[in-house]
Amino acid sequence: MSTPQRAVIAIHGGAGTISRDTSPEELKAYHEALADVLRAGQAVLAAGGSALDAVTEAVRKLEDCPRFNAGRGAVFTHEGTHELDAAIMDGTTLDAGAIACVHRVRNPILAARSVLEHSPHVLLVGEGAEAFVAEHGAELVEPAYFHTDARYAQWQRALADAAVALDHDMPLKRNDASGGSNEPIDPDTKFGTVGAVACDIHGHVAAATSTGGMTNKAVGRVGDSPLIGAGCYANDATAAVSATGTGEAFIRAVACYEVGALMAYAGLSLADAAERVIHERLPRVQGRGGLIAVDAQGNVALPFNTEGMYRGVARVGETPVTAIHE
Repeated sequence: MSTPQRAVIAIHGGAGTISRDTSPEELKAYHEALADVLRAGQAVLAAGGSALDAVTEAVRKLEDCPRFNAGRGAVFTHEGTHELDAAIMDGTTLDAGAIACVHRVRNPILAARSVLEHSPHVLLVGEGAEAFVAEHGAELVEPAYFHTDARYAQWQRALADAAVALDHDMPLKRNDASGGSNEPIDPDTKFGTVGAVACDIHGHVAAATSTGGMTNKAVGRVGDSPLIGAGCYANDATAAVSATGTGEAFIRAVACYEVGALMAYAGLSLADAAERVIHERLPRVQGRGGLIAVDAQGNVALPFNTEGMYRGVARVGETPVTAIHE
């Protein structure tokens, strides 16, 4: 019999190297932003809403917050454009929807949800994806909507260094007056993906992931976020998982699906399966980052192998808990 107590939502907003000079005010602002997102998802679950609706709402709010690299505030490609990716999956039906390399979709997660609900396909990309989701009500905006001065400065630093800034966990760069940031996780070394996983009062799970990708990435590059099994996966029989990290490594490891596979075929608990993927499987392919996961009993795991990860958990009827550092 279902119990409301197991209803829970977890979110992440990227992982990476911890900045050393973050002000208490900035830390507080990030914690408040995470808590606000958690309360929105928590409210959906408390009203009896589905896990799918809860993760949709949580990721939509993360996309609208310029502090995170998804939607407004997305990073720049090498050509100075924005290419957005997102995926969502229903653990009950195994239905999934994803979009990649879109330029004008205000909320990529809503577009991915539209693909799940209205398309016989799972993944649509580029102009075809934009045309399809626009037909089904997705809001399109001018590319300038995604611009923020902080991301532009980050792109300029990456161009000067001839680097793809989020490709690996580089040594910490000190923030300074030349365009740096006081963010808790160093923006020049952060894996900038957002995601949410949830279990509703009926024991159904869902996962959603959204990203702007890597600063200075090649035009047309697609990472793990919109790939079902790599950056997003959900199955009531095992777990719902959303990842953030070195996308190519998460693809090679099929990381999110691997959590469920270890549970299904090796009998591991959610916590043990998630830890093994992050601390054993990913390092074999030079993978850095983290994931969030929840199972149908409401157990939650949030492992990462970087110095920090923006993350939080909210159970129905309880105060949301947020964290950044270890």
